[in-house]
Amino acid sequence: MNERKVDHSALRTNQAFIIGLLALAFVFDVWPLVTLVAAVMIVGTIWPSVALFKAVYLYVLKPLKIARPDVRVDNPEPHLFAQGVGGAVLTLATIAFVVGAPAAGWILAWVVVALAALNLLAGICVGCMMYYWFNRLGVPGFKVSPIPRK
Repeated sequence: MNERKVDHSALRTNQAFIIGLLALAFVFDVWPLVTLVAAVMIVGTIWPSVALFKAVYLYVLKPLKIARPDVRVDNPEPHLFAQGVGGAVLTLATIAFVVGAPAAGWILAWVVVALAALNLLAGICVGCMMYYWFNRLGVPGFKVSPIPRK
């Protein structure tokens, strides 16, 4: 079986954009930016080939050598699941803003910032852990098991 690989520089770029854009949204009180980030995350989860933040990495940061590849043996599915969960939480934040509950919206947005920062700074992907827990529990759709460490 071929080893599956994931470029963790692309993941870190994604996390940095999420953190940066959500922080800007909060500082300038522009909640529609939360909606934009949610949309980018959801679209990138459903169609990874059109992921906007990954495209910035591939077509701008990598060619300019601002970011270098960090390709590792890994499964992409848990990372996509984690991104989808973040997008779903930001969608709930958007709903909170629309119905007039901005405090709830910002709390949900900051949960996503905190989890993205935990992944970016400490390499701990809570969404990935959730994916593998669901796999162990036999939840349908979570078919990829963790890659054994050598």
